Amino acid sequence: MKKIIMFVSAMAICFLTDTPSFAKQFVTIGTGGVTGVYYPTGGAISRMVNNKSSEYNIKATVESTGGSVYNINAVLSGDLDFGVAQSDRQYQAMMGEAEWADAGPQKDLRSVFSIHPESITLVASVKSGIKTPYDLKGKIVNIGNPGSGQIQNSLDVLSAFGMTIDDIKAEQVKAVEAPGLLQDEKIDAFFYTVGHPNSNIKEATAGRIKVDIIPIKGEGVDKLLDKYSYYATSIIPGNAYPTKATEGDVESIGVKATLVTSKKVKDDIVYAITKEVFDNFEEFKTLHPAYEILTKESMLKGLSAPIHKGSLKYYKEAGLVKYINPKLLK
Repeated sequence: MKKIIMFVSAMAICFLTDTPSFAKQFVTIGTGGVTGVYYPTGGAISRMVNNKSSEYNIKATVESTGGSVYNINAVLSGDLDFGVAQSDRQYQAMMGEAEWADAGPQKDLRSVFSIHPESITLVASVKSGIKTPYDLKGKIVNIGNPGSGQIQNSLDVLSAFGMTIDDIKAEQVKAVEAPGLLQDEKIDAFFYTVGHPNSNIKEATAGRIKVDIIPIKGEGVDKLLDKYSYYATSIIPGNAYPTKATEGDVESIGVKATLVTSKKVKDDIVYAITKEVFDNFEEFKTLHPAYEILTKESMLKGLSAPIHKGSLKYYKEAGLVKYINPKLLK
């Protein structure tokens, strides 16, 4: 009998030691290029969670990726646990549009929260003569790298001004490469959908070649805003780029950066991520200048995928459900 009791006790100890609930859980957050806002956003979130690593048994890491489309697909395939993605790309994935037209609606995609607003930013050399998007016709323009969210934004802006990709000489390189190409006079302009201030835009406007940020506004843009609910007017602050050719703020349109996950990711992991950001909200806002205008209410807007159950649990506890679109509470 003693041997049986000892055996059962030993098995119980092994079970408690090996059970997943006591093991460290490793999660990866997909971001974007290291010079954009997505990468420090992922880093800020991971640091907050890792500060409570012993409490949550979670270790978060950040991965630099190709951007929104890559992140959504990697989250859905299980290669990433979380990803930062533009709100328009989240919408298109949920609706089975754009890159997901053949695959259909991505019903496993889940929202965690929105983050900062991102403006479609058109940067051009003064020498190119580009003063409005109409002037892009026939010019060499970088529209963004494959897998990023900004390619469709670039095409939408071209469409708003009566053009297609065939009307320009399109390049598709990463945002980090575009300022150098502009300063080397190998391209005339580039699009970049990003929060401000941004180091790539600062680099582009501070070189030997005089550079300006081009307003994106007009009748065609108004129609674009009416057509797509995820776009909204935005302002690129002039004081963020004091070396650009023209002084003052620049009118544009934009989307939001959002944090997404899959419904297959455990509730406790998503709960921990959500709780740490919202419980330390004022600290989070200080981590990047693009976050300064954030409110808890704004971080629950611009979402298209259903709210993950782990996040929803926190929002109920914090009394924030009233700010969420009821359609996302299923």
